[in-house]
Amino acid sequence: MASKALIPILVGMMLLTGVCNTLFTKYQDNQCVRNCDDPDPKKRQSFEQPVLQTAQMFIGEVGCWLIVGLRLIYQRYASRRTPAANGYQAIPRGDNEVDDDDAASINSEQTLILPSPPVKNNVGVVDGPLKGFGILLLALPAVCDILGTTLVNAGLFMVAASIYQMTRGALVLFVGLFSVFFLHRKLHLFQWVSLIGVMVGIALVGLAGVIWPDTKAATTHAVLQAARDVANDEGLRAALGVLLIAFAQLFTATQFVLEEWMLERSKIDPIEVVGWEGLFGLAFTLISMLVLHLTIGRSDAGRYGMFDMVEGFRQMTEYRAVWVSSILTMISIGGYNFFGLSVTRSVSATARSTIDSCRTLFIWMVSLSLGWEAFKWLQVAGFVLLVYFTFLFNGVVRPPFKFLEPDEEVEELLPEEPIEHN
Repeated sequence: MASKALIPILVGMMLLTGVCNTLFTKYQDNQCVRNCDDPDPKKRQSFEQPVLQTAQMFIGEVGCWLIVGLRLIYQRYASRRTPAANGYQAIPRGDNEVDDDDAASINSEQTLILPSPPVKNNVGVVDGPLKGFGILLLALPAVCDILGTTLVNAGLFMVAASIYQMTRGALVLFVGLFSVFFLHRKLHLFQWVSLIGVMVGIALVGLAGVIWPDTKAATTHAVLQAARDVANDEGLRAALGVLLIAFAQLFTATQFVLEEWMLERSKIDPIEVVGWEGLFGLAFTLISMLVLHLTIGRSDAGRYGMFDMVEGFRQMTEYRAVWVSSILTMISIGGYNFFGLSVTRSVSATARSTIDSCRTLFIWMVSLSLGWEAFKWLQVAGFVLLVYFTFLFNGVVRPPFKFLEPDEEVEELLPEEPIEHN
């Protein structure tokens, strides 16, 4: 539990690393890696490697083991500086268990040191479904993470960063529904209304992307007329991108529910769960990359595409902006998980999800200032609905009508230690 003075720092770092995570990934997507000098913008190819981006996310999660290791080193160092490290425990003078002869033999200012019974160190101890080889069960949420992250990365190619972040609000809908069906939680009337409001907000955000697709990035490489020629195609891409991101939340919600079920029954630290999922996910991703490259990437249709790993690694290593953003993304993902879990432990899961809603606003503001997208009133309306109904669902704001207020205490539907990876 962090001190009150540290909580604002943890919140600020969680917000900063979360914003940087999305912006670094979108910046990477905007980098031209082939035919960059061609006057026809349709022939220019940007960095579109969602599988590689999934791998770099898992590398960032594996970095959580560094934090676990540093914490263990600190705990061992701190334990050696205490009397308990030598098998003794301090007993205050006057304790009923101390004999009069023993009490007389010590100074009135001192305490008597007696041998303490051995205490088993519980750091890293697991039980329940994650005991022993049961740790392999964490491969299940890792697979969900692979599918969800790859789909949202593919969708991010097609939409603005703020639309991507807002569409991820569908996670509240799916987590709520899955918690009811699989974890047997109860949804109150105001929470059902909140889920409907979230759906309406996401629909407005997606509609804004379809009606007014962002073509500002194209005008930096070509004349405005060329951008207008591809506007219709961009609208279809935006619609597909929103659908991919929204569909990906099914896998992310499944991942959340699986993680909650496991964490409720095990003593394993949530940050170790992130590390294990990073190891399993990275292994599965590397195997999938090899299979996809051999079956699709080497074919004529798949050459230079998202499954051509040779081309993907060439793009990542030859273009400085790409590999630098990859490193920054790995760092931001690891940092976001660490600070996010710290906020959850020090404040609450509701506070974390509420702060995460603020991340969308910052991403939108930065995207507007960088010229990555244009201002859309319909998107603003969708964002307002998303934030309000997310706050209402989490109990941050009171229901607007008396009949929506619950008669009993509301149980949090988000995991006690929610783990977000992107």
